[in-house]
Amino acid sequence: MVEQVMVLAPKESARLDPDRLDALYSQLGPNAAEEVVCRAMEELAVRLGHIDQLFRKGSWEDMRKNTRALMAIAEQIGMMGLARVGGHVIDCIDDADGIALAATLSRLARLGEGSLTAIWDLQDLSI
Repeated sequence: MVEQVMVLAPKESARLDPDRLDALYSQLGPNAAEEVVCRAMEELAVRLGHIDQLFRKGSWEDMRKNTRALMAIAEQIGMMGLARVGGHVIDCIDDADGIALAATLSRLARLGEGSLTAIWDLQDLSI
């Protein structure tokens, strides 16, 4: 009997809320808004890596706190899909479901990377 292993390559489109970005740019003006978005993107990238490290160390409470912060930053700049998946990560932590948490963290990382790329492309941000 030959066993077949199927490798899944999940792909999910980033969900950006352009209205959230438009409101930010209207409120702050183009220069200040661009600075806020750039700082938020940097912070998101750092937090995504930190959350992964916390998972590997089993620091669930710190991971929960960092994921909450990631969600707030994502919402601020219109990354609603990333914020939603962050909520799913917190649900897995609260349920103490390590297997679901590992899968959901992988999804958070994929969506985070896609969201950062999408917002960069959308705004054509150059530092």
